[in-house]
Amino acid sequence: MIKVVAKGIYLEGKADEAITMYDELVKKTREEKGCISYSLFRDVNNPDILTMIEEWESVEDLEAHKISEHFTRIVPKIGALRKSAELNVYKMVY
Repeated sequence: MIKVVAKGIYLEGKADEAITMYDELVKKTREEKGCISYSLFRDVNNPDILTMIEEWESVEDLEAHKISEHFTRIVPKIGALRKSAELNVYKMVY
């Protein structure tokens, strides 16, 4: 199993716009082969921080997600609303 934690710090006032774009991305991604979970979270102390937490059956499934039509179309638009981003990919140890 692969877990992805993708944290974005958004430009002031742009997180809500990003959430609107995430709606389609989340719905379509949850239908993809190998997607165990794909959920967006908002920081309780800073509304400009959104974090996507994902679980995938394999690295191959994650890589297929990254080249999907909806990912390649929507993610660059979301990225334009961010000040910074951090992406960590984890492999289960136990």
